[in-house]
Amino acid sequence: MKLPRSAAGWTIAVFGALALVMGALGLIWPEFLLRLLGFEVPASRAPGDYTGTFLTASSMASFNMGVYYLLATATEWRPFYRFTVWFRLVTCTVFTIAVLADVAPGRFFGVAAWEGLGALATAAGLWWDTRRAGSSDESAAVPEGSATVPDEQGDSPSAADAVR
Repeated sequence: MKLPRSAAGWTIAVFGALALVMGALGLIWPEFLLRLLGFEVPASRAPGDYTGTFLTASSMASFNMGVYYLLATATEWRPFYRFTVWFRLVTCTVFTIAVLADVAPGRFFGVAAWEGLGALATAAGLWWDTRRAGSSDESAAVPEGSATVPDEQGDSPSAADAVR
């Protein structure tokens, strides 16, 4: 795996690695993850309690998301970086509302804060990378040889090119 080539890439890589690890932890040791998030872990579950099923699905989604973020870092896929800023802010808002509405325990606010701070860190990284390049052209902020540099015909790569 290549190291990130930009400040924004580092923020995406850190989030991706943590999402991957937390997803794996949730699959291997779900009780730890529940306790970490502030949820009760009863000695036994009542019939019809699908907490385990939901945690398995959420953990697998987190694991997969970690892989997606690391792939975006490896290819320096800057449109993905920008996309994550907005959707992590939405996630922060939804999780904050869940805590305030007593749908989730107060410790779950840490997840909301992580999402919000991560979005702001990536936005700052994108700004810094563009500023460092000395141009308002975002492709100039990408190091030479990365996946988002236009090809010989001047065409920007498509989303499918990110996996080349």
